[in-house]
Amino acid sequence: MLSTGAFNALLKTLEEPPANVIFILATTEPHKIPATIISRTQRFDFKRIKPKTILDRMEYILNQKDVEYEEKALRLIAKSAEGGMRDALSILDQAMSYGDNQITYDNALLVTGSVKNNLLLDYLDQVIDGQTKAALETIQAILDDGKDPKRFVEDLTSTCQDLLLYKQDTEMVEELELGIVDDKFKHLSEVISDQQIYGIVEALNDVLNALRFTTNQDVYLEVLTVKLTHLPMQSTNSEASVVNNNVNTPEYQDLFDTIQSLQNQVKDLTKKVNQQPIQGSTPEPVHETKRSNTTTGTKKSVDAKIELAKIYPILDSATRNKLNQFKQVWPDLMDSLSVTQRAVMHVSTPVAAGDDGVIVSFEYPFLFQKAQSDADLKDALENGLDRIVGQVPQIVFVPESQWPSIRSDYLSKNGHPDASVTENSKPKPTNSSEGDVQQANPGEPPLPPEPSDSGTNNSGLTDQLQNENQQPNLVVQKAEELFGNEIVDVKND
Repeated sequence: MLSTGAFNALLKTLEEPPANVIFILATTEPHKIPATIISRTQRFDFKRIKPKTILDRMEYILNQKDVEYEEKALRLIAKSAEGGMRDALSILDQAMSYGDNQITYDNALLVTGSVKNNLLLDYLDQVIDGQTKAALETIQAILDDGKDPKRFVEDLTSTCQDLLLYKQDTEMVEELELGIVDDKFKHLSEVISDQQIYGIVEALNDVLNALRFTTNQDVYLEVLTVKLTHLPMQSTNSEASVVNNNVNTPEYQDLFDTIQSLQNQVKDLTKKVNQQPIQGSTPEPVHETKRSNTTTGTKKSVDAKIELAKIYPILDSATRNKLNQFKQVWPDLMDSLSVTQRAVMHVSTPVAAGDDGVIVSFEYPFLFQKAQSDADLKDALENGLDRIVGQVPQIVFVPESQWPSIRSDYLSKNGHPDASVTENSKPKPTNSSEGDVQQANPGEPPLPPEPSDSGTNNSGLTDQLQNENQQPNLVVQKAEELFGNEIVDVKND
C-alpha cells in the first residue's frame, strides 16, 4: 500500500498516462486508496476461488511436472488456502520440498499445521459421551504432535460448523469439504444436536480469546475439555427418538384420547360461560358495583395524600390579591420547568394563596399523585417562584375534585356552619373581580377573607368577604360613565 504522498506523486501520471502503458494496481485494502485515485481508475473486485477450482489447478500442475501426490493431501491444501490460488501454490511447493517431489497427507498436515480430521472427530465424540479421561488423552496427543493450540481450536470450530451445516444441507458441505465426509463424520452428525453444537462453539470462542493473552495455553485446553464433557447437553436426539417410538403403543394412545376428550369438555364449558352474560342482565349490577368500589378506592387513595395540616394555615392568610399574583406569573413559571415537569403541571392551576404558601389543584388525580411524590418538581417550582416573585412560598397540591369540599370543611370549622347558605345569601356582584370569579365557578365555596391588622377573627369572615365583594371597581365605573353599560363588557383576567 502506497502512502498518501506517493499516491499524490502518482496522480499526475495517472491523469495523463503514456499511450503504450497500462497501470494495474492491486491491493487487499481498497478502503485505504484515496478518492482521487479511485475516480481515475477502473475497479475490479476479485472474489475467492472455490476449493474445487484450486484442487483442479494443483492437479493440472502436478500432472504436468510428473509429481506423485495423494488426493487427500491436495484437498487439505485447497481447503487451507481459503480461496487464494497463490497461497495454495505456496503450500503445495513447501509440501513438495518436504517429500522429495512427492505430496503426502502427513507433509500437508505438517506444512499447514492442521490437526488430523479423525482426531477432531474422536475428540468431539468423546466430549458428547462425557468421556473426560479419553478426551484429555486426545488433547495431549495433539499437543505432543507439536500442533498449535490456537490452530486446534480453530479447526475444531470449523468441524462444528461443518456438522451444523451438514444437518441442514448435505450437498453444500460435501462441495465445500471436497468430498472429505467419511462414515465417522456422518455418524457424529446424527448423534449430536444443534444445541450441543451451539454450546461447544460458544465455549471454543471464549477459550480462543483467552489464548491470545496467556503463555499457558495447554492449561486452557485441558480446562476446556473438562468443561465440555460436563455440559448439560446429553443426547436429546436419542431421548426424542425413544419418546416417538413409545407414542404408538396402546397405553400412550389411550392417554392421548383422554386428553383430547378433556380438551373438548373445556371448550364446551367455555362457550356456555361466555353465553350467560348475553342471555341475562343480572351480571350488569355486579360490574357497576365493582366499578363504584374501584372509584371509591381511588378517592380514598387520593384523600390519604391530601396534606390538610399544610392547607389550613395557608387558607388562614389567603387573599384574592395573592392568588391573582400567582395566577399572573404561573405561565412564566411553567416555561421555566423541564419538558417532563411541564407534562405533569400542564393541567394545574393555583386556587388559593397567602403569605405563607400557595395551593395548586390538579384536574386529574393521577397527575396529582405523580406531583405529590416528586420532590424534584417541588424544588423546581420553589426555585422558579423565588426568581420570579422574590419569595419561596410553600406549595401544596390538591386534586381539583376534592378542592370544593376542602374549602367548605375549612369554612365550617372556622365559624361557618353552612358555607352554601353564606354564599347564596350574598348579593350578586357585578363590578368586582371577586364577583366575576365566583360567576365563572358557581357553587364553589367562597375564598377565605384577608386577615385584619389585629389578627384573624373567625366570626368576621363572612362580613369581611361581603365587604370585599361589595366594594366597587373604580376602573369599571369610570369606563361605564365614559362609554355606557351597553358597550363595556367586564371579563375576568
